[in-house]
Amino acid sequence: FKVRMSRSSPGRYATHEFGKNVYNLKAFDGNGKVLVLNQSAGDVYEIPNPGKSVKITYTLFGNWIDGTYAGFDETHAHMNIPATFAFPIGLDERARLVKFNYNDKQNWKVATQLKPMGNETYYAPSFQYFMDSPIEIANYKTASWEVKNKDGKMQTIHLISHSNDEQKTVDNYANMLKKMVDEHYAVWGEFPTYDYGNYYFLHDVYPDNAGDGMEHRNSTSIVQRTPKIEGYESNLLGTFSHEYFHSWNVERLRPKTLEPFNFNHSNISNELWLAEGFTQYYGSLLLTRAGFKTVDNAAQTFNGLANAVLNSPGAKNYSPIQSSRYAVFADAGVAIDQTNKGNIFLSYYTYGAATALALDLRLRSEFKLSLDDYMRALWKAYGKPEIAYTVSDLEKTLAALTKNPAFAADFFKRYIYGTEKNDYAKLLLNAGFVLRKANPGKAYTGITRLTVENGKVTLPQTTIGTPAYNAGLDVDNVLLTIDGVEIKDQAALTKLTEAHKPGDVVE
Repeated sequence: FKVRMSRSSPGRYATHEFGKNVYNLKAFDGNGKVLVLNQSAGDVYEIPNPGKSVKITYTLFGNWIDGTYAGFDETHAHMNIPATFAFPIGLDERARLVKFNYNDKQNWKVATQLKPMGNETYYAPSFQYFMDSPIEIANYKTASWEVKNKDGKMQTIHLISHSNDEQKTVDNYANMLKKMVDEHYAVWGEFPTYDYGNYYFLHDVYPDNAGDGMEHRNSTSIVQRTPKIEGYESNLLGTFSHEYFHSWNVERLRPKTLEPFNFNHSNISNELWLAEGFTQYYGSLLLTRAGFKTVDNAAQTFNGLANAVLNSPGAKNYSPIQSSRYAVFADAGVAIDQTNKGNIFLSYYTYGAATALALDLRLRSEFKLSLDDYMRALWKAYGKPEIAYTVSDLEKTLAALTKNPAFAADFFKRYIYGTEKNDYAKLLLNAGFVLRKANPGKAYTGITRLTVENGKVTLPQTTIGTPAYNAGLDVDNVLLTIDGVEIKDQAALTKLTEAHKPGDVVE
């Protein structure tokens, strides 16, 4: 009989070694007799002679409050299940029951998408559902409201707030979320069918949190580092909007490469540019539609997307699909050695959002459609029936929507499989935005951040295509002088750069 800790987590795409936080493991049979327990791998344990029933106990260290790990203190128990529960190997189809014992914690209660069965016991219909169900146990505050789906059925959305706010603040924030939720509904044309009729925003707000947002099938775990909600309402909405969009896009409209989710190692995916990137685009856009952001805010967002995709070497030399596949290393993956990530990777969040912007503008200008129409078409074909899709399926849906297979084939060949870039200046101009150089006629080196320590000035990683890179400068090089001028800090470099014009040669 084998049990193990997970090495991945739903909503994450890189490997995480959750087994490192588990110790004091012991195994017992049904009569309480101690069983032999062997550690066969870092996170795998074997019981050679298990008998008919097995009880395993262990201590879990948890002090990282985010969407991926677990954290426990005197105010709450914050649990991401892959980081918390060991599981038996080979029993994935079995339903799960979990019972919590917190009788000594005054006023604590459980919030989770797991089905309540009474007596502090909760149910998951399968291993996959269990692992996808974060849990918050605390003396939290709640604000709930009902939503009517297209079929007339009512469902309930809950804001679960573990924070130092008054109930009035939580209620007011829920009213803001209602407006946001309405805009999401308008894109898709219907709500997902939430299992057990409920959706939960599990919101944890404390200054010493790690911070995160993590999507799940009928809930999201949103961890933020502000002192409280009050006074920070608008700043917090972006994560809510992104994660709620996921209840359609990625939780039900799901890439085939993520099915089934592998808890032994990370899934590698070709489609995160849509699953995460299009979600990133809409997360911001829908806050503008809801009135929480201005057109100027939207322009700043579009500016950042265009800059990234047009100027980043990770976008110039690698496709959105390649960016998606690099997630197994980039998505909060831990590395202590230096990498060249800055030159070979542009986040699939950003790359995908820029691709969404271009496709949205092209559908509007060339077909009198919008990206909303494309998302609804994908939802009807793959999301609502929960049929996992491939990149080829995405292209076929675009072809059917536009009634122009040549357009779809060209778009995917050049901008999804390939590294060509849409004409963002032209597309944005059609929408009333002017894209132009930020600092025309000004010199630059490409060195963005010098490190000064004990009088020594060292360079960061240099970016392909910048003057510094082309001159052969690289990370950890010591910068002494330029044109005979001693460079003591970033200000000195900036002053010298501003004294030159583009094309000047310095030594």
